[in-house]
Amino acid sequence: MRTIDYTKEPLLKVENLKQHFKVNRNFTVKAVDGVSFSIWPGETYGLVGESGSGKSTVGRSVIRLYDPTDGKIFFDGNDISGKMSKNTINDLRVRMQMIFQDPMASLNPRKTVGDIIGEGLDIHKSYKSRDERTAKIKAILKKVGLAEEHISRYPHQFSGGQRQRVGIARALIMNPKLVIADECISALDVSIQAQVVNLMKDIQEETGTAYLFIAHDLSMVKYISDRIGVLHLGHLVEMGTKDEIFENPIHPYTKSLLSAIPTPNPIAEKTRAAIPYDYATSGLNYSKGSYHLIDGTHYVKCTDEELESFRKKY
Repeated sequence: MRTIDYTKEPLLKVENLKQHFKVNRNFTVKAVDGVSFSIWPGETYGLVGESGSGKSTVGRSVIRLYDPTDGKIFFDGNDISGKMSKNTINDLRVRMQMIFQDPMASLNPRKTVGDIIGEGLDIHKSYKSRDERTAKIKAILKKVGLAEEHISRYPHQFSGGQRQRVGIARALIMNPKLVIADECISALDVSIQAQVVNLMKDIQEETGTAYLFIAHDLSMVKYISDRIGVLHLGHLVEMGTKDEIFENPIHPYTKSLLSAIPTPNPIAEKTRAAIPYDYATSGLNYSKGSYHLIDGTHYVKCTDEELESFRKKY
């Protein structure tokens, strides 16, 4: 049984992360604007929000595909937010991996599955012989539910679900401490989504890997996550355990997001009404807000004046 010790130091700690993109002299897109959260060893942290809210940008900034505009990122006790040494970069590339959204676009069509999965081993020289390299690749293929003979095939010879398993195998072969799953199930059929998520849960039970799980599907996020952060317009507006978020949402955007989940009961679905939310007319100010503890591990980003209103609704 997987247990998470929240008394220990977090594996990943993000403090006031900002990621701005300058479009021209007069306009800058503030894709992520002051996001803070932590992930503990063996934990799954779900990050949800509408398209364009900044979820993928957070993941890419954390793994340093982007250089953060401002803020601090601590991974396994090391500051990785500024300029890193070559040793720190190599260490980061081994201990933090990413599963991308589109399994076909993220796999080199000219390479076999064996070479795609083994690329990390080659770069970091993580084997003593070719036989050891092949054995490691075959072992990880078996772990993700693929056959040994798939090692010599090319990405176009697989289905979408199988290609995503290859992406998972490529991420896991380096035995990372943290895997960033960037909407890794959104391009798959519903039945295949369940298979991939169950595979990720089984591997987590076995290896103790932590996940930053970025997704649109709230039901799947609830199924896999221990804690959830709700992102809107580049701001993390609410975070807490999955039970706190789903059973007692506080922020009006979170309530609006949850109200949009379809109900499997056709009778109830007929009367279900989505709760509208418009930031421009809400009277809230994300940029001036700070994180306030409501109860236990339930946080809301708001100003001191807005906090009183949220506490009354809690």
